[in-house]
Amino acid sequence: MISEEIPAALAGERLDRIVALLADVTRSEASALVANGFVHVDGEVEHSGKLRLLEGQHVDIDEDGVPSRPLPQADPTVACNVVYADDDVIVVYKPLGQVVHPGAGNPTGTLVNGLLAIFPEIAGVGESSRPGIVHRLDIGTTGLLVVARTEVAYQVLVSALAERRVEREYLTLVWGHPESNNGVIDAPIGRSPRDPLRMAIVTSGRPARTRFEVLERFGRPRVSLVRCRLETGRTHQIRVHLEGAGHPVVGDATYGGARSQIRLDRPFLHAARLGFDHPTTHSHLEFDSPLPPDLDGVLTGLRAGVYE
Repeated sequence: MISEEIPAALAGERLDRIVALLADVTRSEASALVANGFVHVDGEVEHSGKLRLLEGQHVDIDEDGVPSRPLPQADPTVACNVVYADDDVIVVYKPLGQVVHPGAGNPTGTLVNGLLAIFPEIAGVGESSRPGIVHRLDIGTTGLLVVARTEVAYQVLVSALAERRVEREYLTLVWGHPESNNGVIDAPIGRSPRDPLRMAIVTSGRPARTRFEVLERFGRPRVSLVRCRLETGRTHQIRVHLEGAGHPVVGDATYGGARSQIRLDRPFLHAARLGFDHPTTHSHLEFDSPLPPDLDGVLTGLRAGVYE
């Protein structure tokens, strides 16, 4: 059973849209769940997906009605840039536009499909719908990911993430100049009260901490190169925290960073460094990834003064 109390962010939304969000299904699948009696509102079966819910109401979704999705299949046509691999872990570079694992809108062609073709044993590791996946990157973010190759490694790495023992550093370009060269943004993140598809800093959200360091400042346009270190791993955390601090990520159309002075088709955000203790040998592993050409080109242009 999937149970949720409607937060302010979802107040006023249609039931079918809420079911789609909570159950990670398509809108049509959500409508079918409601019509077929698998959804309860405040303890009563509700058959109308058009019903708009109020904050504080309770929604229960019977998972027996949620359509089962086929398990991810190996696809050797999906390119995988494997940076490192041993018997326990795999470190990969995720390029721009690649989805990490299958979901409602991306059933095939994901990083997981490609990895299964190279490392079929990960099929039994972690969650069956996203085997081996310990953490994720957004479709518009490039950089490094660690994937577990065994169940033991998976459990150890998931615990290490929860205990903030995995080092994840990102390079980003933000609008404006932060007042301090170093700092920590400590602010809870949850669904935006204005748009449930966006995240925002909200008092009812989950704790989130981002440590940042300004590496370089530019005057034309007024932007800053910043290194961020995640101490937690909330959805869109860096983008939301930087927007909340008044310095949205350059190119980020969702969180106020798409501006005409620098045109980018995605957020300037790259997972540049990954460090963790090996789950079985306990030796410390560190990996670095340079900026991809599109982001490096922007930085080169700023240093050459080609932007006005």
